[in-house]
Amino acid sequence: MTTQLFVGGRIYSPTNPDATAFAVDGETVTWVGEDRVGRALHPDAQVTDLGGAFVAPAFVDTHVHTTATGLQLIGLDLAGVRSVAECLAAVRAAAQRLADPAAIVWGHGWDESRWPERRAPRTGELDAAAGGRSVYLSRIDVHSALASTALRGACPELPAAAGYHPDQPLTGEAHHLVRRAALAALPGADTDRARRAALDHAAAHGIAAVHECAGPQVSGVDDLGALLALDHGIEVRAYWGEAVADADQARALLETTGAHALGGDLFIDGALGSHTAWLHEPYADAPELTGLAHLDTDTIAAHLRACTEAGIQAGFHVIGDAAVSAAVEALARVVDEVGGPAVAARGHRLDHLEMVTDRQAEALGGWGVIGAVQPAFDAAWGGPGGLYEQRLGPVRAPALNPLAKLASAGVSLAFGSDAPVTAMDPWAMIRAAVHHHTPGSGISPRAAFSAATRGAWRAGGVRDGLAGTLVPGAPATYAVWEAGDLVVSAPTDTVQRWSTDPRSRVPALPDLDPSAPTPVCLRTVLRGHTVFAR
Repeated sequence: MTTQLFVGGRIYSPTNPDATAFAVDGETVTWVGEDRVGRALHPDAQVTDLGGAFVAPAFVDTHVHTTATGLQLIGLDLAGVRSVAECLAAVRAAAQRLADPAAIVWGHGWDESRWPERRAPRTGELDAAAGGRSVYLSRIDVHSALASTALRGACPELPAAAGYHPDQPLTGEAHHLVRRAALAALPGADTDRARRAALDHAAAHGIAAVHECAGPQVSGVDDLGALLALDHGIEVRAYWGEAVADADQARALLETTGAHALGGDLFIDGALGSHTAWLHEPYADAPELTGLAHLDTDTIAAHLRACTEAGIQAGFHVIGDAAVSAAVEALARVVDEVGGPAVAARGHRLDHLEMVTDRQAEALGGWGVIGAVQPAFDAAWGGPGGLYEQRLGPVRAPALNPLAKLASAGVSLAFGSDAPVTAMDPWAMIRAAVHHHTPGSGISPRAAFSAATRGAWRAGGVRDGLAGTLVPGAPATYAVWEAGDLVVSAPTDTVQRWSTDPRSRVPALPDLDPSAPTPVCLRTVLRGHTVFAR
């Protein structure tokens, strides 16, 4: 096996922050250091000059919906529309592009909270724009959707389902019904192309692995099976969001679905944007609502107990404070029953985890629970006048996504995008974590980068202490970037005085200031195999 020696770079390594070179044998990093030493130690190596490029561990996105992301990439992306009229015009244009009169218009990304009308299109308006076609348009958070009359007609049980409204977005079970019907109406060729487009996009952004968050309400077992069977270089770890009652059922469900764990989008509640996140107190802009509770504490505890006994990682989708309270109460029950070490050994995770008290954070940290969080949510919806403030008011909103609180309580953080809710853009995600809208809630660049690499591998069950690093013995999983000057920065004076001192030996990262250019991915490598090259 020929050793590969890479020289002339800027290598992000915790053991050697001044490194300019590294060596790889097969799937493993075998040496990290300086050019001259590397050439002397590896005289017969195949040498690649990096030309000053920045090399760092590749990213892992811990919360992705692959097919839906691909459909947005290749189809109707509504994230940029700015009004009801623009949304309807986009639907009209998409319908006219479809040659088959029976084809469905699938779109994603509308967000009425940013529109002057502050409302979504009505069913009749959608029908007129689409010329009577079936139309499915998921809201940006994918917890509600618009459905045309034709699509609604494919679901005869729809009017009796919770969350149904004849003229407004569908939520809850009504949304799940039309989503399943919409997925069934998509041609297989389109979904195959969408999956590949999403994984190609991930690889082109320095992402070597994704955690697919599937489930019966999200995408279905056939979609997950097709994704896992896809021949693509990106690694996919599959989560299935369906509750179980005992260990035998947990094991059987993994075998049936092909999933690696039972969590991800196992919904305790919904989302703030759709008024379905489960809250203790009513919504500021809808005082008659406190959201939806999809699972009660007994069901949550049973799932946790079953997965812990079976040796399976469990997890839940939790956003509202009432949902977090239910999850924490259930975890406390199971810890009392089976012991903290047994629970911590499984690395159970809570995805999103947006509304957390100090006491809850401390408990989660003590139980070894992983926070699979989305910093880009704050970038999209935080701050004065943002969606969080619209939904919760100016007192509750600033407390959302408390990254610093979680980290200081010992909660292991792992970052994801929840694509297509936010884009698979790791550097934007890290910037959002550092430049949080709420002072004191952001974390350091180094901690943010770790949550997108080492922490993300750990969230997927890899606990070897090496994955997500560039040190001898680590998997050769890395990305090569065209980047500007590297800097060492920290969010507070106390940390800054230590971390920016050269004696601290903190490796430098690209400048994360919002005005700085974003690094451009040149190559992504997973265990020695190139999955993307520009």
